[in-house]
Amino acid sequence: MGIIGWIVLGLIAGAIAKAILPGRQGGGWIATLVLGVIGAVLGGFIGSAIFGIGLEEFWSIQTWLVAIAGSILALVIWGFITKNRK
Repeated sequence: MGIIGWIVLGLIAGAIAKAILPGRQGGGWIATLVLGVIGAVLGGFIGSAIFGIGLEEFWSIQTWLVAIAGSILALVIWGFITKNRK
């Protein structure tokens, strides 16, 4: 998958993760989408290291599940970091 595919996958996964995990994470939607891209990469890395699955094909269900799980993880971590900010 090319870099454009990674970015598109991450943006969509970030939006889905924000819909699954609504809350008061700082940064708004732009930060959420950027965290989605970071989370997709993180999910791909963890998925390939632990389960042997990664981000191989754009239309694969396992690619989407790993990217969304990574984006949720990134949002949770970002929520802990920005917890005391207003």
